[in-house]
Amino acid sequence: MRDIDNIVVRARPNPRASRTLVCLGFCGGGSGGYLPWADVLPSDVELATICYPGRDGRFLDPYAEDWNALAEDALAAVTAAASLRPYVLFGHSMGGWMAADVASRLERRGGPLPEALVVSSANAPSRGLTPRDMFPSRQDSDGGLVDWMRVNGLLPDYVLDDPDLREMAVELMRADIRVRDTFTWAEGSEISVPLQVLTGDRDAVIAPDTAARWRALARGGFRHDELPGGHFYTPQVWAELPRHIAALAREPIGS
Repeated sequence: MRDIDNIVVRARPNPRASRTLVCLGFCGGGSGGYLPWADVLPSDVELATICYPGRDGRFLDPYAEDWNALAEDALAAVTAAASLRPYVLFGHSMGGWMAADVASRLERRGGPLPEALVVSSANAPSRGLTPRDMFPSRQDSDGGLVDWMRVNGLLPDYVLDDPDLREMAVELMRADIRVRDTFTWAEGSEISVPLQVLTGDRDAVIAPDTAARWRALARGGFRHDELPGGHFYTPQVWAELPRHIAALAREPIGS
């Protein structure tokens, strides 16, 4: 039986919280990129990050072989994270697709749905996997992947400057790229819960029709917010990104 504490990472357990922000990871990332958000969340919100296999506390678990395997793993983890209280589901980049897929699977199977779904820096999954989404790519050299992680702030310099840690980071990135490149979106899938989409105003990955395509998938409320910066926004925006999540501020997500 898997250790749930290694799968659902709670940076600062808060038994008095009234809701949970559940975060799904981006390509090449672990829990670390989200953990500082515990400092900027409302006092009644607990942070829970989902640990994919092959990293952090699941370092010894084999990487997922394809998208469906990772989605099923994430589905079980989100279901466990949602067992305590209502929750908001968040995903960034590849994690945005994963969050949307998990929400869709939960709806089809009668699982605990989030109060809201928040996708960040992700093209609408209904477009399918396009060259725009396959960045970084499996054709990139190890040095190219390291440069991408350094520029986009995925990992601190002490990791990327250490040969052994850098090698592990590249291996993890390549494993996630392989999974991402098998992504498919179930035709006809829609999102029934309120949906908020966040994008950067200088993100070259995001297609011009992203907001419209996400809106077409939303059967509940829809909201699009454009924030300063590129794929990971500006450092200041990223550090305080939960402040832009409407459901946590109890702001309406319009139609």
